[in-house]
Amino acid sequence: MARQLFALLLASLSLLRPVLADTPGFVKGVIDGKEYLVREDRQPALYTGDFGDCTGGSSVNVTRFDAAYYKDNMTIIFHLGGDSALKNETIMSIRTVFIGVYAYGEARFDLTFDPCKANIYSACPVEAGTPIEASGIIPVGQSDVAGIPPLALEIPDFEGQAILRIFSNNTQSQIGCYTAVLTNGNSFSHPDWVGSIIGVFTGIALLSSFATAIYGDDVTEMRKHYAHSLSVGIVFAVWQHIYFSGALSMNWPSVLVSFWSNYAWAGGMIYSEQMQNTINNFIGVNKGNTSAVGAAASGVENPGIGGGYDIHSIYKRRLYERELADSSNGFSWYGNPVKPGIPLPGNYSGFAGTLAQQNIPASNAFMTGFLWFLILVGIVAGSVLALKLLLEAMSKTRMMKSNRLTYFRAHYLGYTMLAVLRTMSIGYFMIMFLTLFQFTYLASPAPVAVACIVFLIMLIGLGGLAGYACFYRLKFGNYVSEPNRLNIVKKKVLKVVPWHSFERNSEFPRSEDKKYAGSLPWWSIRSISEDKSVHDAEVFTKKFGWLASRFRRTRWWFFVVWLVYEFTRAGFLAGASTQPMVQVFGLLAVEFIAFIGIAIMRPFEGQRLNVIVVYLLGFSKVATAALSAAFDHRFGLERIPATVIGIVIIVIQGVLTIMVLVAIMLGAITSYMSVMRNRETIRPTGWTPIRAKYFKHMDFKVLDIPRPPSPPPEPKPEPVSEPAIPKEPYFKVTSIKRVPKVEDEDAEFLSEIQGDFSTSQLSLTRQSGTPYGRSRAPSLHSQVSFTSLPQGVRVHRASWSAADFSENAAGRRRTSSLSTMNTPEGESRPTSGTIPLLSARVGSSSENISRQPSPLATNQPITPTKPSSTVYVSPGPIPRPKSRASGKSPASRPQLRTVLSEDEIPPLPMKDPRAATNPFATK
Repeated sequence: MARQLFALLLASLSLLRPVLADTPGFVKGVIDGKEYLVREDRQPALYTGDFGDCTGGSSVNVTRFDAAYYKDNMTIIFHLGGDSALKNETIMSIRTVFIGVYAYGEARFDLTFDPCKANIYSACPVEAGTPIEASGIIPVGQSDVAGIPPLALEIPDFEGQAILRIFSNNTQSQIGCYTAVLTNGNSFSHPDWVGSIIGVFTGIALLSSFATAIYGDDVTEMRKHYAHSLSVGIVFAVWQHIYFSGALSMNWPSVLVSFWSNYAWAGGMIYSEQMQNTINNFIGVNKGNTSAVGAAASGVENPGIGGGYDIHSIYKRRLYERELADSSNGFSWYGNPVKPGIPLPGNYSGFAGTLAQQNIPASNAFMTGFLWFLILVGIVAGSVLALKLLLEAMSKTRMMKSNRLTYFRAHYLGYTMLAVLRTMSIGYFMIMFLTLFQFTYLASPAPVAVACIVFLIMLIGLGGLAGYACFYRLKFGNYVSEPNRLNIVKKKVLKVVPWHSFERNSEFPRSEDKKYAGSLPWWSIRSISEDKSVHDAEVFTKKFGWLASRFRRTRWWFFVVWLVYEFTRAGFLAGASTQPMVQVFGLLAVEFIAFIGIAIMRPFEGQRLNVIVVYLLGFSKVATAALSAAFDHRFGLERIPATVIGIVIIVIQGVLTIMVLVAIMLGAITSYMSVMRNRETIRPTGWTPIRAKYFKHMDFKVLDIPRPPSPPPEPKPEPVSEPAIPKEPYFKVTSIKRVPKVEDEDAEFLSEIQGDFSTSQLSLTRQSGTPYGRSRAPSLHSQVSFTSLPQGVRVHRASWSAADFSENAAGRRRTSSLSTMNTPEGESRPTSGTIPLLSARVGSSSENISRQPSPLATNQPITPTKPSSTVYVSPGPIPRPKSRASGKSPASRPQLRTVLSEDEIPPLPMKDPRAATNPFATK
């Protein structure tokens, strides 16, 4: 049953497919080599956008020009609508229509057809007052679109144009030209969400900075925390730098102007239909000539657009006679005619091309920016007053303690005025550029008059306030002016490149160690009270803190330098807009000098502001100006390399944007710490030690002194010598195997190691003719001649065994026995009075061996014995020396006889040659 249902379903689908194919809204398409049914309102691979007239005095007014290329079914949808500009009943025959597609400056596709053979009957012929309406689907082959690279269907901001040219057979001349921009739908331009995200972050920076300015009661402390918050002026300086980079009169790639459109709101270029209509009525019909600033103007003759055309080659070309299929439904992917004053679509040159992304004519740029600036000033002033009312209402309703923000609530009018002045300083560069651009571009009297008034207010107003701030500080700040000199010092960069630097003689007196190229007269201004900072003057901070509070103690005057620098930038961007080379290279020189100078001065007290302005923003300005020089039309750079350079600029400015957004978040965190400075702990509690370090950092930065060098590391204390603990060996001997030695053949040695000491005992037997007999162990006697040890000292063996402890005891016993001599009467010899009596215990025996006094230590006479003439021969192979001969002196030690054991005593030689020199040798 299941198989039958599945077969029925397949049969139903197979019957439904032809029905869908014939249903309006679906067409056949080939995707990845397979045929599908696709919707007609799907997004094309390439389609046209806004279009404009690329010739003047056209006989055909085109009100709709749509074209789209669908890759899946290899078709081009074409739609043309308009009317004739002919007068009376004039009839004109249009026999040739040319459509060309250009991508990155090169022709990629063209189509020439006869409208009379393409079912465009309204143009066969063209009559006065007769609308022209034509639409159709043109099938194309692979050879027709081989010139369109596959990358063009995916790359963002595809740079292409579709140009429609209409020729009359009567005169064989062009009677109409319209160009439309081509796009694939992918773009870097997303002002709705990208611009909104940037705007939200800017609002966070504004609230963070304003919170530090109103919280607290001590002006000096409030200024310190305000100086380390992120400046809203610097944030706008970054956004305006990115957007107004498009003010250079260069032939920009499409990727750049699309990327810059995300920052248009920061430059005051926000499109509003009602505002633009009002400005158009104020300006009049004069929209200026955008070609003066490098952009191709619409509604005028542009013979070179798309590389131009050759009328003879077009008429010699074989026309397509294929019949166009009628389009049964409308086409939703189309553009509109551009408004007057906007350059031709697909041309992005100059500031006019950048403004075209917001549909704002270049003639309306100043009035648009000025009106939005006035709106911003009103919003700022109203927000401060609204905050005052809100705080008072919360205090009255006990939603807030009455002692909160008392300083701000008492001085809200002063805060409102200073907020307006601060807003004017933030918009200073934008207003100066737009007024100068208005003077250069458009000479319409009404907007020029307004631009003059605004220019004077900003220049004289802000400039005068900045000059008065300096005058006030010098007059009431105990400053004096003294003559000085600038010494020109010769240096070498990288030890090779010659260089010169300037040093003030007051700070760096001339030294013999340096080489000087000369000196210049100079002056220096210093404060008499060097220990008092400009930021400690509460009155000055209240009056001019909006100008000087963020700068270092020794760089408080930097706001004057910044205003001059911004005015110079605006002058090169706007005043030299008709001279592209002067404009770009002059601006590059200004940016480079400013980058070096600001890097040397590092004017801001907050570290984040120095990083953004000195390094990130300065590098981006220099790099953008340098790379933009390549887009001048004189260099003839191809559009694909130009697009690559444009992407490099996008990367540089994109990294700058990301770093500023990160700085805004860090600034919000530090502002939160500043607002919570009167609380012992903050949430999260882990930020409390970080807050302490941050406040310590601020206290040091306020002093504006070089950071002291880090002290050298303290020497490590010598370790206390401890008694050396013997380390255990890294190996252990658990057992050994003894190998046979020569000593194993010694019977006395074998007896000793087995604990038998009988062979080593002294045996005192009488010999013939000897009053005293004494026996000595041969092992103690025979070593006298071979070692330097005293007689009677035992030489230990190098090899030890378990019985050595017993042997040691036996050795002590033998030593004790040697000191004992029996007299003939059996009496023991007395011991010396200086030698104490010793007792020893042999082995495990309980008997003590008493050491008797030596007879030499007494006065008893000792009878010498006669040396024996008997020679004992031992079977052993080792010869032994003779016994020592006894001396003839009565006090000398008598010769003692020993009992020789078997197999130990070597035979003694009959005659010993050493006897003459050795008195102990045996004769």
